Amino acid sequence: MSIPQSGGGPIERDAQLAEFLASGCKPKDQWRIGTEHEKFGYCKDSLMPLPYDGPRSIKAMLEGLRDSFGWSAVEEAGKIIGLEKDGANVSLEPGGQLELSGAPLETIHETCDEVNTHLREVQTVADGIGARFIGLGAAPHWTHEQMPMMPKGRYKLMTDYMGRVGTHGTQMMYRTCTVQVNLDFGSEADMVQKLRVALALQPVATALFANSPFFEGKPNGHKSWRSRIWRDLDADRTGTLPFVFEDGFGFEAWADYALDVPMYFVYRNGTYIDALGQSFRDFLKGELPALPGEKPTLSDWADHLTTIFPEARIKKYLEMRGADGGPWRRLCALPALWVGLCYDQSALDAAWDLAKGWTAETREALRVAASVDGLQAQVEGVRMHDLAKEVVTIAEAGLKARGKPGAGGLVPDETHFLNALKESIETGHVPADELLAKYHGNWGEDVRPVFAEYSY
Repeated sequence: MSIPQSGGGPIERDAQLAEFLASGCKPKDQWRIGTEHEKFGYCKDSLMPLPYDGPRSIKAMLEGLRDSFGWSAVEEAGKIIGLEKDGANVSLEPGGQLELSGAPLETIHETCDEVNTHLREVQTVADGIGARFIGLGAAPHWTHEQMPMMPKGRYKLMTDYMGRVGTHGTQMMYRTCTVQVNLDFGSEADMVQKLRVALALQPVATALFANSPFFEGKPNGHKSWRSRIWRDLDADRTGTLPFVFEDGFGFEAWADYALDVPMYFVYRNGTYIDALGQSFRDFLKGELPALPGEKPTLSDWADHLTTIFPEARIKKYLEMRGADGGPWRRLCALPALWVGLCYDQSALDAAWDLAKGWTAETREALRVAASVDGLQAQVEGVRMHDLAKEVVTIAEAGLKARGKPGAGGLVPDETHFLNALKESIETGHVPADELLAKYHGNWGEDVRPVFAEYSY
């Protein structure tokens, strides 16, 4: 979940909203890769989630990372709620999920090194306090009542609001984890093509990375329960966004969409001011009930953009949001998939050719089917397994065309980061299938062995 943004000064013209988005356009040689991933922390002996405070806690984890590995603390109301170092940050999701938001890096080799370093640091600190971390899309057996709440003002506001606008919002906040990648665009036209590909093919990522078949101690009927949760969270700020595929879509249309998403808060002087359900359009006119007479800044606009949760979204860059959190080696496969599809024009064109004939109904049906059946999904003659094979083949070609070497030139490109996905395509099994097989086999229909076998 995002930290307070630093977008800029006063908004004096409505056009600045779209201009803010457009300011993210970069020449291709400046395109970067930002990988984010979340994981659940738990007490090694009890298998219960880490509380915020105490000797074995999220606070102890943050302090340990700060003291042992040179991170700088981020505080809110005198409490440590995150860390910063070298363009990366560590932040907290509402239920204590620990998130690395990686620095913008040039290659997947670099971003994977960053992930590996972070997880080794987390392991070191966790071992010292009797904790461990696991990568799953949803908490396997913890109930809502067992989850702690992190001391962040925006989470307190959001928790109350989620209960009023959907049925699954607090599940998303407290009991899910994701891995995502943030990518750049070169122009408005480039953004449009990438966002359309991202939204249309996000179900492929959901299927390939499906890793949340358990919830509250038993199978839930979905390969990705995390994806299922997002469908009944808040219709005003989620979904596959059919308007993105309409003629004339661009930065201005995204700004118009964002203006109609109800607000959560305004951040002022270290405090989150309740603006739940209020209108950014009213804010632009100085008529926001939460701050009567005050007009927004670009920082407020940047904050508001972080409260929109579709399957893919744009800020000054593009975010791919459809994948479950997962095993260590798959954390590098997610950026490899999307970089391969989006950072080579031939690959991007090929990816769009796959999806450009689909209707909004087909795209939504693929989203639903991916969450239920993973690679076994079928929609209107489209077999997810076949589609995923085509998508990964295109991504591999895109990575080869990029030709970014690693390991001092010993590794010629980034294609090996796709190996985990290629294995899934060869076997037809994604992580959720493996977990379910063990649950119905050696685990004796008990989800708890997942901690011993799948923790980092």
